[in-house]
Amino acid sequence: MAFLSGYTVLDLASVGPAARASRILADYGMRVVKVAPVAAQGAKQVDPVFHAYGAGRGTQKIRVDLKTDAGRAVIHRLAAKADVLIESYRPGVAARLGVGYEDIKAHNAGIIYCSTSGYGQDGPYSGWVGHDINYLAVGGFLACSGRDGEGRPAIPGATVADGAGGGMHAALSIMAALLARGRSGEGAYLDVAITDGVLNLMSLYLDQYLATGEETRPNSSVLTGKYAWYGVYETADGKHLSVGAIESHFFRNLCRLLELEQFSTFQYDAGKQDDMRQAFAGRFKTRSRDEWVALLAGQDTCVAPVLDIAEVTQDAHLRARHSFVPARHPQHGNFEQLAAVLAGGERDAPEHVVSAPGITDTGAVLSASGFAGEEIAGLRAAGVIE
Repeated sequence: MAFLSGYTVLDLASVGPAARASRILADYGMRVVKVAPVAAQGAKQVDPVFHAYGAGRGTQKIRVDLKTDAGRAVIHRLAAKADVLIESYRPGVAARLGVGYEDIKAHNAGIIYCSTSGYGQDGPYSGWVGHDINYLAVGGFLACSGRDGEGRPAIPGATVADGAGGGMHAALSIMAALLARGRSGEGAYLDVAITDGVLNLMSLYLDQYLATGEETRPNSSVLTGKYAWYGVYETADGKHLSVGAIESHFFRNLCRLLELEQFSTFQYDAGKQDDMRQAFAGRFKTRSRDEWVALLAGQDTCVAPVLDIAEVTQDAHLRARHSFVPARHPQHGNFEQLAAVLAGGERDAPEHVVSAPGITDTGAVLSASGFAGEEIAGLRAAGVIE
């Protein structure tokens, strides 16, 4: 799966969308060097949680004090031989630290410099701080989602903005910039705003409104619960099924197997939806979730079980797809982690051995970049690196 082997990434961000982007790039074969502060500057950020972001799979860790001239010089020298630099400081902070795009470009004109932020490097919101829920709110995602018990937009069960709106957005942009550099030889600056990525996720509804003036809300469209045949139903054992029978032939198959064929010609009839929903709900409560899955899932009905996290990790299909791989931690022992979610390669992998807390690859990384042994020792003694 080393489609991107031979490229080197300097990742100045330890968590969030940038870390998700470097996780993707590492799984595709890039050499990722994570840069964290030294202990005096908050080095705990280098190990957010031992199992997070692939537990450092395929990455190296170094600690550098960017608040010193010597530390900045280290980053400049590493960047001179890198292909990509990713950072997630607030707009303007990287430049003040001396590791902004112009600083790095002066040492490497071909660098792909990717800034990830919540709202972008400019605009009225650029100075705002935020997290996943904020970006989903501004991008329209929350307004179109279901409601909680008190009628408020429900908090999503996944960090959609960080993972897709930010991480995947950044990784895709970086790959595109590298392709362009291969033709032109020129580097690029990438302003990756997580909210921009959320807008892309919301494109169906945004484009619809811009073209027609029709606004999407919960229960107002096919994909937000307007129709009985696109939703979630409880089963006899208190578990749930997802139903997405949009195409007419899938809907007819569902009605037939539920023995509710009286609805098969009324798929889009607004006046029939409440009755249909009630009938579906009553029928699904007569069997357990897994009994319904056995009857419906393989019969062209667009029905699938709602699995909880524990069930996901044991699902036979996902196990057959090698979705989880072994890992070992010096303190926490053996565990599993999510495999590289890639297309085009073998997903099975050997055991990933996690480095012990506090252990870095600083010496090896600097040595590979041309730093002499005595130079490394001097930087370490001065507290510039760890």
